[in-house]
Amino acid sequence: MNEKIVALEIDGVKIEAHEGATILEAASSAGIDIPNLCFLKGMSPYGACGVCVVEAEGSPKLLRACATPVREGMVINTKSERALKARKLAFELMMGDHDADCLGPCVLECPAHTQCQKYVKEIAEGRFADATATVMDTYPLPASIGRVCPHPCETACRRGKVESPISIAFLKAFAADTARKMGVFAPAGVIAESSCAGKKISIIGGGPAGLTAAYQLRRRGSEVTVYDQMPKMGGMLRYGIPEYRLPKAVLDEEISLISSMGVKLVNNFKIGKDAALSALRKECDALIVANGAWKSSSMGIPGEEAEGVFGGIDYLREQKRLAGRVAIVGGGNTAMDACRTAVRLGAEEVYVVYRRTRAEMPAEEIEIKEAEEEGVKFCFLRNPTEVIVEDGRVTGLSLQVMKLGQPDEKGRLRPVPVEGQVEKLPLEYVIMAIGQKNDSEGFESLKTTSRGTIATDSSMRASVAEDDGNSAPVFACGDAVNRGASIAIKAIAGANDAVDAVEAYFSGKDIPERIGTVSARESTRIDFSQYEKMPRQTPAVRDAEERKHDFSPVASIFTEEQAILEAKRCLECGCHDYSECKLIRYAKMLKTDCTRFRGEFHPGENERHLVAIERNQRKCIACNLCVRVCEEKAKKGLLGLVGRGFTTVIKPEFNNSEAIAGCAECNMCTLACPTGALRLLK
Repeated sequence: MNEKIVALEIDGVKIEAHEGATILEAASSAGIDIPNLCFLKGMSPYGACGVCVVEAEGSPKLLRACATPVREGMVINTKSERALKARKLAFELMMGDHDADCLGPCVLECPAHTQCQKYVKEIAEGRFADATATVMDTYPLPASIGRVCPHPCETACRRGKVESPISIAFLKAFAADTARKMGVFAPAGVIAESSCAGKKISIIGGGPAGLTAAYQLRRRGSEVTVYDQMPKMGGMLRYGIPEYRLPKAVLDEEISLISSMGVKLVNNFKIGKDAALSALRKECDALIVANGAWKSSSMGIPGEEAEGVFGGIDYLREQKRLAGRVAIVGGGNTAMDACRTAVRLGAEEVYVVYRRTRAEMPAEEIEIKEAEEEGVKFCFLRNPTEVIVEDGRVTGLSLQVMKLGQPDEKGRLRPVPVEGQVEKLPLEYVIMAIGQKNDSEGFESLKTTSRGTIATDSSMRASVAEDDGNSAPVFACGDAVNRGASIAIKAIAGANDAVDAVEAYFSGKDIPERIGTVSARESTRIDFSQYEKMPRQTPAVRDAEERKHDFSPVASIFTEEQAILEAKRCLECGCHDYSECKLIRYAKMLKTDCTRFRGEFHPGENERHLVAIERNQRKCIACNLCVRVCEEKAKKGLLGLVGRGFTTVIKPEFNNSEAIAGCAECNMCTLACPTGALRLLK
């Protein structure tokens, strides 16, 4: 007997469906996606989650698409304002009680959103090549960045609430070094169906931003050329970070890999000298400016122009041997690199002058500690007011004694002068390591900010004066744009954003959000006392008296045993099912506010009473899908709702060993769960 066919319209598309099919099934067969969480093909309708609501012409109320049969002549709108508002409300109510992490705090805190938790887990399992591939999906310099990154991911790491954060950066360097030794250090896979495929793209700047952009565009099939003014590629990784922190042989291998992909690298090429920016724009389909911040900032005090005064970045690039007394002004990592380099190049005495206290220094604590061990002397609460000069040469610094006053706009205690207290520090050299700025020579046609950096809009586009409309669009990223110089991983993040912007420009689509809507737990709701304390693994560090005389690496990389032990300390905060989670996928689509209805949470725990399955009650949305699958598909009926009202939870009921064995072999509920609340135990 032939089934009756029903004609209807969904979102303006005329379709046919079998009589008895639901609106959701009819829409799905036509390629129209209606959000749903409690529906599973082959099972009876349930309609618990309320996210599949649609508006039907002539109907006074919204209909649940998963439970409403189609009728002849129906006109359905799945995206009406009323339906979207109700759907979003349903998601906000669920997310308000979703006490779970979509992504680990480490991933969220990393500017490039590197999948830290994933590669740490892969290292814990001894899968070092896989771990390296995970990093290289985000950027091509894992061994270099693993050595030099100030790792904001570790600041966010919740293991620090137990004893010490995971050594995420060193683990990354270990994995990359191991992959290189194994001969499996390779680019991440080609990204198919990219609008950038076949496009000719020029990049100005061969630092971490430019190299990352080149790598990612090449993965998308673009013809890429990188132009750089220096003799070798690497930017500040090569010319701003000392050899003892980043061996240049490591950097060279990573750059060589980028070159082997077919990226053309052109050195000793300066815009404005070897070619005008306008000429380069006419030779490509898109241009990315990532020329960095190569000029050292000055303090604007008398005597700065004297012989013996250097900018911090200039000194690190030139690495002049300074035989005498040297003062480095500044408190960041550049100041630490400069003072430790001066020690290694034979300076008689090395001072660091900083206007706040040690507690306010932005440099990493390990850098400060190791500098002290190497003999660097710190002059805290001192601010230079004049470089003392005799016969055109530096003879000292005049220092205003400071004290800490009220907090500034960033919350740091503001240094204020102590009236009448000035000191003199006898010196032969001064290195100003107080910041970097963009060199605009050759880029005068690009609109700049009040900081002198290249101004970009939300699509990473730079504004070009007197644009004739026939030249390639200009995008910009890294230290050269907007707020200026920062850490390398931020430049890399900007490069990935610029690549997304170029992709969107060619495709005509919106730039995708890197993270968007996510659920995040509050640390105050976590009982960290449940975790066994495990000491943080630390690599071997050379003695200060030995290391301060050369540029060999200060610290070694982890051994394999250390790396695995360290990686196993990870608490695995982020959800194991994030990439497949229907709840967050639809929540992102609706730009759900996860905190709008935050209040009392359902009681939650991680239970393992299902023998082969772990159930996280904090992630459960009570869609009842697992209960129904166990009843209707598995024919077991081992799960059920326990309790009433707000405290209702889903619990197992194992009556005999046969039931336990059946659960261990089934796993249908884990496959059906739309939120990652169920996980198969290995």
